[in-house]
Amino acid sequence: MATPPVTRDEELELRVESLAFGGNGVARLDGFVVFVRAGLPGDTVRARITKVQRRHAEAITTEVIEAGPQRVEAPCAHYPACGGCRFQDLDYEAQIAAKQAWVEDSLRRIAGIAEPPVGQIIPADDRFFYRNKMEYSFAPGPDGAELGLHRAGRWDEVLDIERCWLTTDVGNAIRNTVRDWAREERLAPYDQAAGSGYLRHLVIREGRNTGQALVQLVTHERERFERERLIEVLTAHPEVKSIHWAVNDTPAEITNLPTVLLWGDEAIEEQIGDLRFRVRPNAFLQTNTQMAARLYDLARSEAGLTGGETVYDLYCGIGTIGLSLAQDALTVWGIEVSEESVACAIENAELNAIGNAAFFAGNVGQVLRDLHERAGDPEVVVVDPPRAGLAGKALKRLGELAAPRVVYVSCNPTTLAGDTKRLVEEYGYRLVRTTPVDMFPHTPHVESVSVLERAS
Repeated sequence: MATPPVTRDEELELRVESLAFGGNGVARLDGFVVFVRAGLPGDTVRARITKVQRRHAEAITTEVIEAGPQRVEAPCAHYPACGGCRFQDLDYEAQIAAKQAWVEDSLRRIAGIAEPPVGQIIPADDRFFYRNKMEYSFAPGPDGAELGLHRAGRWDEVLDIERCWLTTDVGNAIRNTVRDWAREERLAPYDQAAGSGYLRHLVIREGRNTGQALVQLVTHERERFERERLIEVLTAHPEVKSIHWAVNDTPAEITNLPTVLLWGDEAIEEQIGDLRFRVRPNAFLQTNTQMAARLYDLARSEAGLTGGETVYDLYCGIGTIGLSLAQDALTVWGIEVSEESVACAIENAELNAIGNAAFFAGNVGQVLRDLHERAGDPEVVVVDPPRAGLAGKALKRLGELAAPRVVYVSCNPTTLAGDTKRLVEEYGYRLVRTTPVDMFPHTPHVESVSVLERAS
C-alpha cells in the first residue's frame, strides 16, 4: 500500500482542475487526489492539508496565488465567511456546467449508464434573492444577541448578517427587526455547549407571489418574552400575516417543531402557476418559488398525461406537484409522512376547487400497498423523495407497482443514480431522460427531473 504523498497540516501549492460533487476543488499530486475547499477550477492556490486518507486528502485554501479564469468578484459583504453560499465567486455559467457534469457523472459511475441521457440544465431565472424560506440562528455578541447563518464549515459559530443575498429586502428587514427586539429585551441567545440561554432560531417564510410572510421564533423552554411586544415589532412589517412560537428544549438544532400561533393566520399563501397553496410553519415547499414553477411544469410535461390516468404522487408535500398534474389526470393519490403537509395538501385541493385528488399521511414504504389496493394500478408514479432517496421499503414497493412510467424529481444526483440502478436492474425500467434544474445558485445543490419507463 503506497504511502500518501502529503501529511496533515502540510502547506503546499496546488492547481485546481475541476469541481467535485459537493463543491470542493479537485487537485492532483502525481495522480493523488486532493479535494480543496474554496478552490475553483483554474486556480493556483496555497492550501493546508486538513485530512489524509489512503486514496485522497482534503485541504483548505489559505491563499489564491493565481485566480482561474472562472473566478469573479462576490457581491455579498459576508462572503466567504458565511456558510449560506459556496460559489458566489464562481462565474454562473461555470456553476451550472459543473452541476450538469455532477448529474451525468453520478448516472455514469453509480447507475452504470455509459451514455446517460441527460438534457441541458435549466438555469435559474434569478441568481440572487431567490429563497422563500430562511432559517437563522441566534448567538451571543459584544452588543447583545446576534442573528445570522453559520460560518462556513462551522456548526458551532454563527455570523451576524446585515444583508443576505439569498433572501429578499423584506426577509432581511424582518430578521434585523427581530435582532433589534432581542437586544432591546435583553434576551440571551442559547449556548448549546452550556445548555443555557434562551433564543435559538428564527424562521421566515415568504409567499413570493402573494407578498405574505410567516415568522416562527424558536426558543428554549418557557415563554420568557413579552408576547405583545414581539407582535408589535413584527406587525410593523405589513407583509407579516402569521407569527408562531416553538420550544426546543433538546440539544438538537431543529426548527421542525410543533408551534403555538401568537398572532394572525395559521398559514400564509403562495401562488405557483395558476394554483394557490397554503403554507404552514413545518410544511414542505420548494424554497425557490420561481424555479418551483419551472420544475413542476417540467414534471407535468414528462408525465405525459392525456386525461385518463391514475397518478400516484409519492412524497407529495403540500400537494404542489400532484395538484398541478390533477387537471390532466383522472385521479391523483398523494402520500406524505408529514401530517401537517397532508393537512395543507387537502386544504390546497379545496382552495383550488380540485376534486380528483386525495392525500394521505403515512410512510411511503409502509402504506403504498394499501393505497394500491384502494386506488388500483397507476399509469404514472411521481416521486419527490428527500435527499436520502427511496429509502427503506419504498423502492421495492415502487418497483412492485410496475407502473409504465415513473417521474423522479430528485434533489441529490447520487441517490437518484443509486435508485435508478435498482429500478433498471431489478424491476425492468430504462432511464429515458434526466433534465437538471438549477434551483439554488451559488450552492452545490442541483435538482433534476427524470423519466423512467418500464417495458410492457
